[in-house]
Amino acid sequence: MAHHKSALTRIRRNARRALINRDRRGRVRTFIRRVEEAIASGDKKQAVAALREAQPELMRSVGPIMHGNTASRKISRLSARIKAMNS
Repeated sequence: MAHHKSALTRIRRNARRALINRDRRGRVRTFIRRVEEAIASGDKKQAVAALREAQPELMRSVGPIMHGNTASRKISRLSARIKAMNS
């Protein structure tokens, strides 16, 4: 158990941030899944639209959730898969 007021405050803050980060991580996964489903369906316009929605969400997760290079790599790989699609 924490003995200092600042430590107690930090415990409460960490708990709040953990909830926020967990929700944000799930949101990012949902957006990525939508892009992958659009790619699997073969609809390039839908895939492009889904990626356009996913990009800001991925970049918003940089810092608390994932490293910046990780987010950029995910965006790059998804866009390469869309680019390789026919039609």
